[in-house]
Amino acid sequence: MSRTTSAPSSLLHEPIPQTLWRLTWPVIIGVLTLISFNVVDTFFIGMLGTDPLAAVSFTFPVTFTVVSLSIGLGIGTSAVIARKRGGAETEQAQFDGMVALAVAAILVGLLALVGYFTIDPVFHALQAQPHLLPYIRDYMELWYLGAVLLVMPMVGNAVLRANGDTRTPSLIMASGGLMNAILDPILIFGLGPIPALGIQGAALASVISWAIGVWLVLWYLRYKQLISFRAPTGARFVSSAQRILSIGLPAAGANMLTPIAMGVVTAIIAGYGAPAVAAFGVGTRLESLASVVVLALSMSLPPLISQNFGAHAFDRVAAAYKTALQSIIVVQLAIYIILIAFSPWIAAAFTDDPEVARIIRLFLYIMPLGYGVQGIIILSNSSFNALHQPLAALSLSIIRLFVMFVPLSYLGAVLADIPGLFWGGVIANCLTAVFAYFWFQQRLLQAQTS
Repeated sequence: MSRTTSAPSSLLHEPIPQTLWRLTWPVIIGVLTLISFNVVDTFFIGMLGTDPLAAVSFTFPVTFTVVSLSIGLGIGTSAVIARKRGGAETEQAQFDGMVALAVAAILVGLLALVGYFTIDPVFHALQAQPHLLPYIRDYMELWYLGAVLLVMPMVGNAVLRANGDTRTPSLIMASGGLMNAILDPILIFGLGPIPALGIQGAALASVISWAIGVWLVLWYLRYKQLISFRAPTGARFVSSAQRILSIGLPAAGANMLTPIAMGVVTAIIAGYGAPAVAAFGVGTRLESLASVVVLALSMSLPPLISQNFGAHAFDRVAAAYKTALQSIIVVQLAIYIILIAFSPWIAAAFTDDPEVARIIRLFLYIMPLGYGVQGIIILSNSSFNALHQPLAALSLSIIRLFVMFVPLSYLGAVLADIPGLFWGGVIANCLTAVFAYFWFQQRLLQAQTS
C-alpha cells in the first residue's frame, strides 16, 4: 500500500473555515517553537548583560536575510507542488520536492559563505560599535557554518504543507525549539564538564537543533514517498528548479527586504545608544512571537489557495483569503490587549537596565497596534505567491518597506525621536494594508477572467 498522503483532496472540497483551522492550528504550535529560537536566545543572552544583548540585536537583520531566503524558497516549493497536486500530477510533485531541497541547500550555502567572510564590514555598515564586534563574530561564525542545516527543514516542511500535512512540520519544528531551549542555558552558562561558551553557546544550540530537524524531515519525506530522485518522463532538474525559483526568488527577495529595512531602522536606533538597540532587538523578537498566528496563516493559507487555484475553484480562493484576514484582525487585537497588560513584566524578564526596560515598554505600547493590518499585508503577499504572481508580492513588499515603513519611521524619528519612529511604522502598515487588500481583489478577478 502506498504511504503517500491523500489529504490534499480535502483542500478542494471541505468548508473553508474548518479547513483553514485544521491546517493552521498545528502550524501555530510549530511556528511558536520556531520563533522560540530567537526569543529563548534573547532571554538567556540578556542575562549576560546589555552589550551581548545589543550585539545579538545587531545580528537579527543579517540572520533574517538568510532565513528570508529559506522562507522564499519554501514559498516557491509550496506553490509549485500544491498546484501539481491540485492537478493530480503526483510524480512531478515528488520530483519537484527533491529538486527544491537540493536548490535550497546550494543557494543558502553560497549566501552563508559570503556572509562568513564579510562579518566585519557588514556590521560596521550597520553602525555596530567596535566593542560589540567580538560578540557578533562569536555568534555569527557558528551561525553561518550551520545555515544549510536551517534551510533544509524549512523547505522540507513546505513540501509537507503543499501535500496538505501541517501537523508533521509542526512536530518537527517543535522538537527543534524544545532542543534549543534545553541546550541554550547549558551551552551559554556551562554545566559540569561543558564549558560556558557565552553568546557562542546560543549559536551552537541553534545549529544542533537544526541538525536534528534535517534528519527528521528527510526521513519522513522518504517514508511518506513525497520526494523522489526519479524524474517523470520529460521532466528535468533544471526545468523543475526554474519553476520553483520563478516564485521562490521573488518571494525570497520580498522577504529579504524586511531585514534590509530593519537594518536601516536599527542604524537609526543606534544613534540613541546601546540601550535603545538592545530594547529594539527585544521588541522585534517579541513582534515575531506576537505575530505567530499571522506567520502560521502565511504558511497554511497558500497551499489551500494554490490547490483551489489549480482546480479553478476561484470562489474558494476568495473565501479563504477573506476568512484569513477577518481572523487575523480579531486575533491581533486580543494580543495587543495582552501585551499592554503584561508589558512591565515582559520588560523585566529581558533586562534589569531601567533605560532598556523603558524603551521595551514603549515599543509594546505602540508597535503592536499595527500588527493586525501588518497581518493583512503579509497574508496578501503570501496569497499573491499562491496565485503564482511573485512579482506582485515583491512589489507589495517594496511598497510596504521602502515607500512607507522606512520613510515614515525616519520622519517620525525626526519629529518625535523613538516614539515617533514607532508611530511612523504603525501608520505605514495601515496605509499599505488598505492598498494590499484592494490590489489582491483586482488580481484575483483578472485571474478568473483570463
